[in-house]
Amino acid sequence: MASSHANRLGCQHDAFVRHCGSHDEAAAQACKALRRRRPSTARTPAGGKLWRLAYRFDGKQKQLALGSHPEVGLADARKARDAAKATLATGTDPSEKAKADKAARKVATANTFGAIADELIAKMERERKAGRTISKVTWLLGIARQDLENRPISGITAAEVPKVLKAVDERGNHETAKRLRATVGGVFRYAIATTRAGNDPTYALKGALTSPTVVHRAAITTPKELGALLRAIQGFDGRPTTRAALQLMAILFPRPEPVGILA
Repeated sequence: MASSHANRLGCQHDAFVRHCGSHDEAAAQACKALRRRRPSTARTPAGGKLWRLAYRFDGKQKQLALGSHPEVGLADARKARDAAKATLATGTDPSEKAKADKAARKVATANTFGAIADELIAKMERERKAGRTISKVTWLLGIARQDLENRPISGITAAEVPKVLKAVDERGNHETAKRLRATVGGVFRYAIATTRAGNDPTYALKGALTSPTVVHRAAITTPKELGALLRAIQGFDGRPTTRAALQLMAILFPRPEPVGILA
């Protein structure tokens, strides 16, 4: 069955070649129209074959490669042809769109979560952040890398991040899960600032994690204890607004609620 179908296609192709080889002007025009309607194959210098689509754009004759033959079958070549024609109908050159898409894929492949995380850590080192802070961030990002390392940063959605956070949260490490969310969010915010991502999916997860149980501490009454507290606040590696709020409380002694609004 397959052999008879191939023979039939071969006969049709031979007839098409003989017809297009004639000197009849009407036949030549018909053949050009037929070539524009269907993908054809062209031999490469290396001896392979490519599916190609002939089309006109801005008055110029052009060709678009649709894939290698026989790796790409006729049905897939036709789908690629139809997509190219839809692009052409919008006034866009399919060849230029294909180049832009290829460049975008290359950029997305290079800008993975792991690569952006490495850049953020290098930035912290240039800014001479405390070694302890950098070590904590590196450790937290190591948890996230297990699932997100090779994912393009612009393609990670809010549906992927909870998997990373809940694995930590469900082990009872609630505070670590919250810090992990903030750290992963820092990677996304850095990517947004460097125009390699459009949004921070961790923002939508605010309130989704288990809040750690609050343990009240005894009042600090000695200068030594106060100094230790101020040093701990200075080394806090969470949100900068939270650190600033804690520093204000130590200086101004306000009630917690007004400062909490600012943080």
